[in-house]
Amino acid sequence: MRALAFALIAVAWLVAGCAGRVLPLPTASDVRHDPAFSFDADTFAFPNLIRARHRGEPDLYANYCFVLARALRQFHVGARFDPSAPKLTPAEYADRVRAIADRPAWYPPLPTAERIVIPGYANLREFSRAEEATVKGALGGRVWTWIHWTNWRVTLPVTAGHQAEVAREIVDELGRGRLVQLLVTNWPKPELNHTVVAFAARNTTEGVEFSVWDPNDPGAPGVMTFDHGARRFQATRLYDTETGPIRAFRMYYSWFL
Repeated sequence: MRALAFALIAVAWLVAGCAGRVLPLPTASDVRHDPAFSFDADTFAFPNLIRARHRGEPDLYANYCFVLARALRQFHVGARFDPSAPKLTPAEYADRVRAIADRPAWYPPLPTAERIVIPGYANLREFSRAEEATVKGALGGRVWTWIHWTNWRVTLPVTAGHQAEVAREIVDELGRGRLVQLLVTNWPKPELNHTVVAFAARNTTEGVEFSVWDPNDPGAPGVMTFDHGARRFQATRLYDTETGPIRAFRMYYSWFL
């Protein structure tokens, strides 16, 4: 048991970044975005709802933020839309959505010819608006995302070096044309334990501003900022979240995290 305890502590120490390894901060030449991604076209049309804002309403599509954020990335790298092709039945669409969602989010993008085709629609926004019930049902349940081992990181302290490394990794991944899913939290404040997807970055006088897709707000991009001086993230404009310091961790980028 003592050996197991030491092993768990070591893993937590490494993942949380407590070693304090400092990498160069993003600079003006590092402004990146995913050119293949369009907020208005390549996102879900419906939101993940917040229960506290819809008390007493039955059948809420709530607490699915992790499911939706992961699925956004899975569609981005594994689906192709063909508006000229005949539309399918709801059951046929459901089969294709499940096939897209079954492919791990950290896998590399499929070549165009190998992607799963969604016929009859031009993009994810159009498809999810018209086939909302089918898409929601086929994306699957949410319980596993609540208890996934990645979530325990919100309870651990992190260093400024760790957060600087996360910022650098986001910039690097965007430069490679990859969307970056983030676990964001201001724990122990019980306001924000959530996920967003970064799709663009630009420099400011004080750091780097990241544009994110928030599953709770399909209408407009959210904004997170990394402050170079403080070496920490700020919730600049995240839906239903007060402006202030937050911590960020990458999500679903390997079989383990």
